[in-house]
Amino acid sequence: MSVKLNTRQVGDVTVIDISGRVTLGEGSSAIREAMRDLTAKGNKKILLNLSGVSYIDSTGIGELVAGFTSAANAGGTVKLLGVTKHVKDVLQISRLYTVFEAHDDEANAVGSFA
Repeated sequence: MSVKLNTRQVGDVTVIDISGRVTLGEGSSAIREAMRDLTAKGNKKILLNLSGVSYIDSTGIGELVAGFTSAANAGGTVKLLGVTKHVKDVLQISRLYTVFEAHDDEANAVGSFA
């Protein structure tokens, strides 16, 4: 199953619900394009909901980092929601887990942007 994205607004926070496999090719480029479009439109608060991600490879992690960096350069913030065990393991192995602020509860995550 390839990656599927659903973008929605919760107050002034843009939530991208991601599901499927985030791997080299379609999956990672879809996330990159979505985050690029959002930051270009001035969305500064982006929450990536990863609870539906079954698998992520190093390319997918790279896209998360690239999105985080481009948002930060534009004065924005990217946070993670619902990090699955597999995604957390990959982030810890790559020593990137401490770069991202991660939340388990959507209401708390949205509130943390205030």
